[in-house]
Amino acid sequence: MQRRSIALGGIAGAAFAVAGAPLRAQTWPDKPVRWVLSQPPGSGPDNVARILGERLGKQWGQAVVIDNKPGGQNTIGAQAAARAPADGHNFYFATTAALITNPLLFKHLPYDPQKDFVPVAFIARSPFALLVEGSSPVKSVDELVARSKAEPGPFTLGNEGPRTFSGMIARLFNARTGAGANLVPYSSVGIGTQNLLGGQIDSMVADLASTAALARQGRLRVLATTSAGRVAGWEQVPSLAEKLPGFDMVGWFAIVAPTGTPAAAIERVNHDVNALLADKAVADRIGLIGPIVDGSMNVEAVGAFLRTESARWTQATQEIGVLPE
Repeated sequence: MQRRSIALGGIAGAAFAVAGAPLRAQTWPDKPVRWVLSQPPGSGPDNVARILGERLGKQWGQAVVIDNKPGGQNTIGAQAAARAPADGHNFYFATTAALITNPLLFKHLPYDPQKDFVPVAFIARSPFALLVEGSSPVKSVDELVARSKAEPGPFTLGNEGPRTFSGMIARLFNARTGAGANLVPYSSVGIGTQNLLGGQIDSMVADLASTAALARQGRLRVLATTSAGRVAGWEQVPSLAEKLPGFDMVGWFAIVAPTGTPAAAIERVNHDVNALLADKAVADRIGLIGPIVDGSMNVEAVGAFLRTESARWTQATQEIGVLPE
C-alpha cells in the first residue's frame, strides 16, 4: 500500500493518495487505539467519540481509549496528539477550533496543524444557534436585530469570548446584519446559558448540542441556526443563511493523525468510521446529542474540506478584524 505524508487539510496544496482497498486482514490494530480529545468528559465531542469508540473497539478487537486533555483553548490536547507516536494507534479527535481557527487567532501555538497532522476521517457537523430565553418577547432574527439597533447598549448577546468560535460568530452576526448587540463574553457555555435563563443577558450564540435539551424543554428558544441550511430535527428553525446568504459557520469534528502515521492505518480508520456513521442507529444516537454525521468523505475529501474551511475562516477573521495575538 502506497504512502504519502501531507500537510493537514492539504493547505499547502499536497494530496493524500493511498492505493488499493481498505485492509482486509486483521494486521491492525495490535494494541489499544488512543483518541486524544481537547474537551473534558461529558462534553459534546467526548460523548460522540465514546459512542464511536465503543462500537469500533468491539469491531477491532482492541479498546479505543478516550484520552481527555482539555484546556488552553484546545492547545493542550492538540500538542499531546501531535507529539504522540505516529504508529497508527494514536489519533486526534479534533474540532474546528484546534485545526482551523486557532492558527488565525494565536501567533504562537505549541503545535502546527499544517505540519503535525494528516487527515483521517470526517465525523459530524455541529451547528451553532442564536438563542433567547423561552419566554422572551423576541421571536425572530428580525426582531432581535431591531431590538439590538433600538437598544445597542443594553441589548446583550452572550458568547464564549471574542477569540472563540461563538464569539466570532456573534461578531459576524453583528457585522452582517448591522445589529448593535452588546457582546458579553463567558468562560463557558454553561455559565452563559444560566445567565440567559436568569435574564442577565438577552440572547446568546452557543452550540446547538449544548443547548438542545433546554430548547426542547421550551426553556430556550432557537431563533436560527448558523448553518447553510436547516438542521435535521430542527426543520422548523430557519438558518441564518436564509437572511444572510452564504452564512455557514458551523463547528465540526474530524479525526486526524500525527504526520508519519502509516497510510494503511489511516485508510482503515476512514473506511470503518464511514461505515459506522452510515448505520442509522448510530447516526440517530449522535443526532440526539446535536451533531449531524457525515460519513461520505474519503481521506482525500477530508483534506479538501479542511482547505475550504481554512479559506472560509481566514476571510471571516479578516472581515471582523481579528488578528492573531
